Amino acid sequence: MTTANPEDAEPARVRRPFGSGATAAWRGSHHALSGGIRSLRNAIDKPLASYYLLLGASALLLTIGLIMVLSASSVRSYLTYGDSYAVVKRQLMWVAIGLPCAWVASRLPVRHVRRLAYPGFLLALVLLALVARFGVLINGNKNWLAIGPFTMQPAEVAKLAIVLWAANIYAHKERRLGELHHLLVPVVPGLFAVIGLVLVGRDLGTALVLVAILLGMLWVVGAPLRLFGLSLSVLGAGALALAATNAERLKRITTFTDPFKDYTDAGWQPAHGLYALSSGGWFGHGIGGSQQKWGDLPEAHTDFIFAVLGEELGLVGTLLVVALFFTIAYAAIRVAMNTEDPFVRYATFGIVVWLIGQMMINVGMVLAVLPVIGIPLPIVSYGGSALLPSLVALGLVIGFARREPAAAAALAARRRDRSAGLAAR
Repeated sequence: MTTANPEDAEPARVRRPFGSGATAAWRGSHHALSGGIRSLRNAIDKPLASYYLLLGASALLLTIGLIMVLSASSVRSYLTYGDSYAVVKRQLMWVAIGLPCAWVASRLPVRHVRRLAYPGFLLALVLLALVARFGVLINGNKNWLAIGPFTMQPAEVAKLAIVLWAANIYAHKERRLGELHHLLVPVVPGLFAVIGLVLVGRDLGTALVLVAILLGMLWVVGAPLRLFGLSLSVLGAGALALAATNAERLKRITTFTDPFKDYTDAGWQPAHGLYALSSGGWFGHGIGGSQQKWGDLPEAHTDFIFAVLGEELGLVGTLLVVALFFTIAYAAIRVAMNTEDPFVRYATFGIVVWLIGQMMINVGMVLAVLPVIGIPLPIVSYGGSALLPSLVALGLVIGFARREPAAAAALAARRRDRSAGLAAR
């Protein structure tokens, strides 16, 4: 009797090494990740990448800002004006004014922008001088100018004006910036004049932003490091002296690290800002779900809108907003590094320092790692005086990105293709 061979009865099983399935899965995910990174790099390397990053991040920030202004101001609007939409309607009005201005700025030739640099700087000086003489006192700061039914903050206009003015001067002196005299004069005295007029109105927060712009401009034009050490020492001593001579400022500085030790007075606002952020968790309570905006958190729709954003959109929402700011910074720095026009390089970098520096100060205030000094979150916070210059600045940078040689060629090719397609029909 013949015994059947088991190998003839069924096919032999192929033995695989232990863990080979997991290894194959890991390799597959690794290849997918590598492919995704390559695709992202290819997208970023495209000629119009900077332009679309700037346009998309700015539009998304503005949209988030409008939604958060609506949510954060609704209670105060109803109590003050009997209309929950009163504040956001004003913000929409400023957006309706600012967007066409930003579009015009993006299409304005660079030579025309440079021609406006000196008149803009002189206008800012005049407006700041008028504030020092006729300014309106609000929240302890005399930095508002009443013009008919409207009030404005000329210091916000001055931020854009000094960036363009300094960039224009440094572009003219491009070949002489190795000499310290040409590096400092007239930019440093001019900016000190602006900062001095701002300090007359007791607006220490705006003065610090202007100082950051000055230091950023000096750094990008190649000022020696010893100059920064000396400047920071002098400015630090001056800021402490100004704070020590004002009881309210001194109280804010001495309590910001632990706002709960003076919870009912100077620590009230930062403490409730921390309450809002901590209660938001990962994903927040949803739009309109903030509890702190019901009267506990002062300036919920202006200086502390980031706290309401964290309470309603959670950590994910706050990180998204910060990521959008850094996306703008990344794209703008790419434009500044790729351009051959010194004015575009200096102006772009100055705008980045202004917007990102102000964002970091505002977020630091809300997180209680910096004193509360009354700085709004750019693009997001309520206020036409701050929104309008910021939109014009972004419009200028978007225009600089459009004029990059590769980007301009890509846009021209797209227009030709579109015209050819229409003609074929």
